[in-house]
Amino acid sequence: MSLDFASALGAVTRSVTDTERDGAPAKVVTLARAYDTSAEDLWDAATNPERLPRWFAPVTGDFRPGGKYQIKGNASGTITACEPPRRLDLTWEFGGGVSWVELRLSPEAAGRTRLSLSHICPVDEFWSQYGPGAGGVGWDLAMLGLSLHASDPDWERFDEEAFATSPEGIAFITGAGRDWGRAAAASGEDPGQAKAAADRTIAFYTGQQA
Repeated sequence: MSLDFASALGAVTRSVTDTERDGAPAKVVTLARAYDTSAEDLWDAATNPERLPRWFAPVTGDFRPGGKYQIKGNASGTITACEPPRRLDLTWEFGGGVSWVELRLSPEAAGRTRLSLSHICPVDEFWSQYGPGAGGVGWDLAMLGLSLHASDPDWERFDEEAFATSPEGIAFITGAGRDWGRAAAASGEDPGQAKAAADRTIAFYTGQQA
């Protein structure tokens, strides 16, 4: 794979903020980056079941308000808002828990489009152990795949398990995990705890967890 991984990491901005959801404390994990394509094309890449497997995963379902979706081997949920080509909101149901994902597309100059993805997560034991990188690193990998797909529609998705244990993959995941640790600390979390959570997340994604 020919890619400047440092540039790919640097193209993404990451933030962590506090909110409430259904009356309980929650954290908003947000990633954003610009792509060299139109909002219409980026929307199609993110919602077309024929294109999703090329950079993300096979997804079945109905992308309309109230529709259900299922990601193969991963989360399922309900579409709560769908406004092509600008907004997609959904529940993220996995492992008995529920969180929420909000996708926004904003046209920029020179035919580029900014994608912003927010994952709203409950503050629970899982968050305490892994922090924002638990979901954030996974979304970083998705944004990496989307960037490759946007630049070459014929590019086929890499094997994430094999990539995660390759030298390039370990470097990418380590960089993303550390960035999420810094984002957590910047949001007010204890820096030591944020770094420890990031280290656990990196070890999990790279198969080094004890």
